[in-house]
Amino acid sequence: MLSPVYAYLLAGIFKLFGVYTPASIMTALAINSLFSALTCIPVFLIARHCGGDRIAQWAGWLWAFSPYGIYYGADWAWSTCLLTLLLCSLFLLAMNLENSGGLLHWFVFGLFTGLAALTEPVALSVLPFLAAWTCYQRYRRGLTWFLPSLVAALALFAALSPWIVRNYENFHKFIPVRSGLGLELYIGNNGYSARWVNSALHPNHNDAELKEYETVGEVSYMEHKRRQALDYIRSHPAWFARMTARRILYLWTGYWSFDRAYLKDEPLDPPNIFMNTSMTILGLLGLRRLFQWDRALAVRFVIVLACFPLVYYISHPETYYFRPADPLIVVLAAVAIAGRSVSKLGEDSEHSGQRSGACVAGSGTGV
Repeated sequence: MLSPVYAYLLAGIFKLFGVYTPASIMTALAINSLFSALTCIPVFLIARHCGGDRIAQWAGWLWAFSPYGIYYGADWAWSTCLLTLLLCSLFLLAMNLENSGGLLHWFVFGLFTGLAALTEPVALSVLPFLAAWTCYQRYRRGLTWFLPSLVAALALFAALSPWIVRNYENFHKFIPVRSGLGLELYIGNNGYSARWVNSALHPNHNDAELKEYETVGEVSYMEHKRRQALDYIRSHPAWFARMTARRILYLWTGYWSFDRAYLKDEPLDPPNIFMNTSMTILGLLGLRRLFQWDRALAVRFVIVLACFPLVYYISHPETYYFRPADPLIVVLAAVAIAGRSVSKLGEDSEHSGQRSGACVAGSGTGV
């Protein structure tokens, strides 16, 4: 049910500092906070590539003071902050690979894509498409693309294969990273709509579900949950359509309900709705401006923002699920806030390129 990277990281912390001791808890949260802080670096560099130093400075400060970047690093011992750093860094690397034919760079991209997938498999909903867009841009410009992409694919396979083999040996079934999608579909699609997920149906909170899990084994249990979810979806298509729309709205705005009983359990929803909705609006405004400046670069952001949340639309969201995409929304918000006219941006980028080698035209399409 768990992907290995963050689980092994926590296991190492527990080995050194004890299981759930104050020292191990502080260490885990400190490492998460470090991951979140380091994300400032790719945020700054991506924003500089988009629009020069002024936008990069805005993006860096916006991320430094992002409530999500601070809160989930300091309070949540989960893989969110590590995946955020990996996804943002790989986005930056994919941009740079448009101009780099070095096979070592492509190997690193494939290897770290595998690391991101072994952290959270949802990364594979985005990173292959970013690589494909990079290859297409190289093809348009007459640069070699097949061999570099092959090297990246082999590196990805090399990173994933030990875990795939381990899963097959343990479960006698092909499981690329983890097996929990059937359960996630079930706890989000069962007729319950007071919240975005019915956590009471999870084996962590339900003795009957836990007993079934232990009796039939993980593979059979997950298959049963998948069938239950799909049966409910097929027999209640209107309910599924409404819930999907509500899940989409929740991921992008933070809004689920203003019912008093609901807000009693989710007291931070009102400020979260303000923050989430504001960043979404600024991000979309920034994306619109970026399309005016550099369409090919803007498509990269669209790939992430369109593909990353898809699985959560049909299963169920949580407030922290969309957080790995936040650095890119912050970059787009900086473009919206600090962006200038296209002609002025071109002048700034030209001067910035002379100083730092990063200019808007670096993405291959120019302004």
